[in-house]
Amino acid sequence: MKDIINILPENVANQIAAGEVVQRPASVVKELLENSIDAKATEIKVLVKDAGKTIIQIIDNGIGMSKRDASICFDRHTTSKISNAKDLFNIKTKGFRGEALASIAAISHVNLISKQHGIELATEISMHGSELKSNKSTVSEAGTKISVKNIFFNIPARRNFLKSNNVEFRHVINEFIRVSLAHPEIKFIFFNDDEEIYNLPISNFKKRIINLYGSKTSEKLVPVSENTEILKIDGFVCKPKYSKKTRGEQFFFVNNRFVKSAYLNHAINSAFEGLIDPKYNPSYFLNLEVDPSFIDINIHPTKTEIKFEDEHSIYAILRASVKHSLGQYSISPVLDFDRDKSLDIPYDFNKKGVSKSVGIDINTNYNPFELSGSDQNYVKIDSFSEKMETLEFKSETNELKEFDFKELNSVANSNNPIQIKRKYIVNKTKSGLIIINQERAHQRILYEEFLKSFTLNKINSQKLLHPMEIEFSKVDIQILNSKKKIFNQFGLDFDLKGEKAIINAIPSFIDVTNLNKSFNDLIFNIQNDIPDSSFSESDLVSKIISKSMSIKNGKALQTKEQQYIINSLFACKETMICPFNKKTFVKIDFSEIENMFN
Repeated sequence: MKDIINILPENVANQIAAGEVVQRPASVVKELLENSIDAKATEIKVLVKDAGKTIIQIIDNGIGMSKRDASICFDRHTTSKISNAKDLFNIKTKGFRGEALASIAAISHVNLISKQHGIELATEISMHGSELKSNKSTVSEAGTKISVKNIFFNIPARRNFLKSNNVEFRHVINEFIRVSLAHPEIKFIFFNDDEEIYNLPISNFKKRIINLYGSKTSEKLVPVSENTEILKIDGFVCKPKYSKKTRGEQFFFVNNRFVKSAYLNHAINSAFEGLIDPKYNPSYFLNLEVDPSFIDINIHPTKTEIKFEDEHSIYAILRASVKHSLGQYSISPVLDFDRDKSLDIPYDFNKKGVSKSVGIDINTNYNPFELSGSDQNYVKIDSFSEKMETLEFKSETNELKEFDFKELNSVANSNNPIQIKRKYIVNKTKSGLIIINQERAHQRILYEEFLKSFTLNKINSQKLLHPMEIEFSKVDIQILNSKKKIFNQFGLDFDLKGEKAIINAIPSFIDVTNLNKSFNDLIFNIQNDIPDSSFSESDLVSKIISKSMSIKNGKALQTKEQQYIINSLFACKETMICPFNKKTFVKIDFSEIENMFN
């Protein structure tokens, strides 16, 4: 029988390995920054162009590499961090696998210049897709300078999957912020397209947060500090009133390494329970120090996930510490830690799992034909709208999943639209029912209105009697500046001064009392949610504004508002999909309803 197992060529194996480590330019930034930190650098410069697609350059003043080390650092499984298997259980450095530089070199053009302190000449290495192009001596300052150009030049399909510069730049900034927050003892400078975005001096943790997020951040922070045999906690949570719908400002650092943990995030949310709207998320910047032998950081290629040996105790201590800090600052009732046994005896999570959010309690043993009058555990439903809340939708296809079949005829006999779950508008047609997603429908309505107004140059703008000032991060200011011209055409007139936007005039569709939120929504949508396939700037901004200003799911609508959504949607040129190609409504024929009862 013919042999079918082949040994992959090294260049192919390197490209496959690169896929695990290098997902986008931000991955390169993260790996190179961590190398600089492990090299004991006290100053690190980051320079990117075209969100890192064209070039990423990291310059540090670390210990540098010898000629021999520089020559082999691009080989797979070469590392200075560990020497045997036992070291894996006591890792204190950022990198340790020896795959980062090999993976980066496999999919880009790399130039490395490195010199140790006290050595006369530096070593310069050039690599093109894992192929060594040159290895020579050169003159340079001590430390390491590495340039990564044309990422995924030899894997066009991967390069085509990269998002717009706005989206990729946001990922780069996120990695930079995570690393710089974890190391306030290091000076970081960040340039984007030759413009200095951040210049972060050596400082403490609080000042580093303020330098990144603006001077007003100071008033938002509540310190958290706890020291137990299992865990040491140091950092800050933000006051409940500064909670956000997004999860951008949530940072866990375990032994100076940024990690993601839904389990620990649940502990924070639990500590804030009753203080913030369940739809909002608390912000936090927390350093956790744990014995390295009690954690496993090798469970994910990017090392952002982590496994604790005693995660239940970590959860209990973290939750109690945050609640205590909120209580000390008169934000929630003070906990008496002398009598709080959660720090001495962790919660019994083996018997009691993490609680799930439950809307109502239903007595499954309740029999409607046994009317004793004493059973108060069943759910009383007094109105039709509450009964219809059992109507559910599949999140991806928007198809109907479950029905309260007995009530569909009531909808069919109604002359007015009905709102369900503060998300869907149900209305009767000649042949059946339509069920409209109110947010998507309103996005379509606004999108077409904005495009029409922009084309006809009929955007109504109102000048503010007193210009308003809104403070933003440096990255947000840069985003506003990049779209300033097109926003002006939409009637949004503002000047940028330092980290502030001075708002002079706003279009009529923006509520002046909600201006701060409107701007933050616009920035968030530019950074994250808007597709890259827009035909023009006006189309892109129309999408951004329609998404930001639309009626959101969860908002209760009056009958007139529901009727406006219905009438306006079906007056649009395109009624079936929102600007982001998702269904705005589904239709159920009366014949389908009849069949449901057969």
